[in-house]
Amino acid sequence: MTVLEKLILLARSRLSHIVLSEGSDERVARAAVRAASEGIARISVVAGREEFAAITNGLPGRDLIEVHDPVTSPKRGDYASAYHMLRRHKGVTPEDANKAVADNLVFAAMMVREGDADGTIGGAVATTADTLRAALQIIGKAPNTSIVSSFFLMSLPPPFDQLIIFADCALVIEPNAQELASIARASAQSYKNFVEQDPKVAMLSFSTKGSAAHESLDRIRDAIGMVNSSDPDLEIDGELQFDSAFIPEIGRTKAPDSAVAGAANVFIFPNLDSGNIGYKIAQRIGGAAAIGPIIQGLSKPANDLSRGCSEEDIYQMIAVTAVQASAQKN
Repeated sequence: MTVLEKLILLARSRLSHIVLSEGSDERVARAAVRAASEGIARISVVAGREEFAAITNGLPGRDLIEVHDPVTSPKRGDYASAYHMLRRHKGVTPEDANKAVADNLVFAAMMVREGDADGTIGGAVATTADTLRAALQIIGKAPNTSIVSSFFLMSLPPPFDQLIIFADCALVIEPNAQELASIARASAQSYKNFVEQDPKVAMLSFSTKGSAAHESLDRIRDAIGMVNSSDPDLEIDGELQFDSAFIPEIGRTKAPDSAVAGAANVFIFPNLDSGNIGYKIAQRIGGAAAIGPIIQGLSKPANDLSRGCSEEDIYQMIAVTAVQASAQKN
């Protein structure tokens, strides 16, 4: 069973309500109808009704989609009032709020904030900056989370046949110790949510357990200390080179007293340079399937697509967001 098949089974068993903010895009509309017709999630789209109907004409299952036009929606007034209360400290007036919620990204995020949807997806048309801004301003960070970060689900090919997490490969450029600790905790929980197994977190570096001295290693060691204090039951270790973290024989040689070395399934990179390079090497040379980036650290799920995404990419992200939403509700 592939990683996608596993995600789809998980999503079907939980049936979250996901809203796609760009329902007037053909890729988004077709992926929405496919996901709804296959029972992956309950689906809403934000779009003009006539436009969505024209795009999906003839597609079986399109009647399963809830279409919300922010301009004419009966929810607009309530959302505008809630948005005004949320942003008035920034100088947003009631008139500004009424105009803001007519924007698809804002309307979708308000649906999630107000409990009318469990999670949202955007970015097929909008920029990453606009997509994440709406999520951060309206949905907000999860309690006790210092930073919003991202991860990739990496499905490794034979002979490994394993699902692991790489973080952060898309958002946080140069995390400090507190931010690294937050990324590690969030990624461990994401592993539990998606793989339903206990995480073993490796804090990656060019050194293994004191084999080198550098100020960048102090940041990693400080992060591990923070996680050990706040989550003493979480198995985490470092600093570890990737081979020490992943290959059992090398782990036993370089870090014989570590419960994580050679058995890690969650890999935390020290910065965005290494994380982004690492996942692309694993994908392009190693043949791993990479699903993401998946956003973590928000109070409710909101995920960003690439503007070059395909219908299949959107379909996969619907499944991912549905699993996230169910896990956070529970």
